[in-house]
Amino acid sequence: MRVTVRVTPGAASTRVGGQHDGALVVRVNARAVEGKATAAALAAVASAFGVPRSAVTLVAGPASRTKILEVAGANPADLQRLLTG
Repeated sequence: MRVTVRVTPGAASTRVGGQHDGALVVRVNARAVEGKATAAALAAVASAFGVPRSAVTLVAGPASRTKILEVAGANPADLQRLLTG
């Protein structure tokens, strides 16, 4: 399943939930330096969907706050739960 996420680097804690312009909000405490925020976001999304980190791949947006991810084995009901949470 493809998921559009909006990454907020430098947050106080890592959290996945809510939406911004239809994208799933992913807050990470890593800074946007050398891909650290992107890597933290991928790990956070994997954890939120209950899939291994290797099941989440970046499709588009490596240098953007808005990214498109492919989450293998994700349940659409989990996405709806995260978007409302």
